[in-house]
Amino acid sequence: MDSVRLTGQLVCRDDDEVRLVSELLPEHVRLTRTEPGCRHFTVVLTDDGYTWQVDEVFDSPEAFRAHQARVAASA
Repeated sequence: MDSVRLTGQLVCRDDDEVRLVSELLPEHVRLTRTEPGCRHFTVVLTDDGYTWQVDEVFDSPEAFRAHQARVAASA
């Protein structure tokens, strides 16, 4: 079974987006880490204050698709 690894950035355009991400992110991280097949999930704010570094690993494409479906149905 092939794992799915993603690395990227979430970049906010302004302070309102930063506040929104800061508000919603802890629950998103908590839920993601409890998903079946999630091996690793971190989202870390970088020094610029507007960019988060995102690193995630899922056991399989199916586990990653389930994660994407949950995220698409959430705030």
